[in-house]
Amino acid sequence: MSRAVVGPMLAAVVLLGLADSMAGTYLVLFAVEEARFAPLQVGVFVSAVALGGIVASMIFGRRFDRAPTRRWLVVSVLAGAGGYALLSVITGFPSLLLVGLVLLGAVGAGYPQLFALADVAFAVNAKKRVAPLLRSGWSLAWAVGPLLGAWLVSAAGYDIVFQASAVALILTTSTVLLIPRPSGGTRPAPPTAERRNPRSRGFIAILTASIALVHTAMFTGSVALPLFVTGDLRRSGSDVGLLFSACAVVEVLAAFVLVWLLPRVNRPRLIMVGLGLFAIYFLVAALAGSLLVLLIAQVARGVAIAVIGTAGIQHFQVVMKPAGGAAAALFSNAVTAGSLVSGVLAGLLVQAFGTTATLGWCAGMSVAAAAAFWLAHRWRPEGVDIDSTV
Repeated sequence: MSRAVVGPMLAAVVLLGLADSMAGTYLVLFAVEEARFAPLQVGVFVSAVALGGIVASMIFGRRFDRAPTRRWLVVSVLAGAGGYALLSVITGFPSLLLVGLVLLGAVGAGYPQLFALADVAFAVNAKKRVAPLLRSGWSLAWAVGPLLGAWLVSAAGYDIVFQASAVALILTTSTVLLIPRPSGGTRPAPPTAERRNPRSRGFIAILTASIALVHTAMFTGSVALPLFVTGDLRRSGSDVGLLFSACAVVEVLAAFVLVWLLPRVNRPRLIMVGLGLFAIYFLVAALAGSLLVLLIAQVARGVAIAVIGTAGIQHFQVVMKPAGGAAAALFSNAVTAGSLVSGVLAGLLVQAFGTTATLGWCAGMSVAAAAAFWLAHRWRPEGVDIDSTV
């Protein structure tokens, strides 16, 4: 791997993750406490940001595949910087809704664009190591960002958090410009798997549904877990932070291990292991009677997140090659779709069945995701190669 490419790319993903984790953690609280949004307005605002990210990822991903360039990553990051800067000066619902949909949504395309750049920047053997390395940088940023954001909020309020995120995104642009320009120039739309064989559209649709389903479980569980800890276990809110921090540490360590492991193992089987670990985690969490059991269970959760987030995005690029940009965007949008569904679903499940049963439902969704992934590969059509590299 060329250090001239890896260094700026890793720096970019860390800075992007810091901006996302600092601002994203407090976006809802800002909408409630500063902008004075009603609950329905908060939901619409958050959904608008997610929807904008899905649209931007799709558009930028397809344009990248036609002409590989850093341009769309720079546009995405600068749009986000402008959006966070505007949060400091405007509070009206229509204006913030537009900012969220267009500018904050656009920054959601940054993460898949980085993986699309990696797809064209490295040789075949290096790609298997770059993906987990970038994922480890993202995980590290999310381990640090919320804590830094909490300190900034307590010191100077929400404005300084969003301003700091805008600065981090501007710095991201600086590091992106240090990445060598992709070679290849303009090219026609690549013959992705679904264009070569219409039957494979169903395969990719089921594969996407599997990723969306497991992330629905993950995000739903993230809503239910704090309620379970403070309610059922009668622990303090700080214990919730301990659990999430422990998971983040495990995720970072697992991502580093994957740098060595991913080139040596069967990728679909590894993803199945990750899906299975999610099911085990939720089952253990639902039956846990102490904080210690939940703390140990974070090992399974952290490893599962690292495996699916790293091997998953690379697997999409394999089955959809040479459309690496569209593949990364599709994986990212499946994650975002899970996030969109999980908020309402978590509320309905907790209200109807309680937190313990909700964690059990998450285990069931994880099993369903694993079953869908297995079925998709068991009956995949001819022409779809799942064992090669990107």
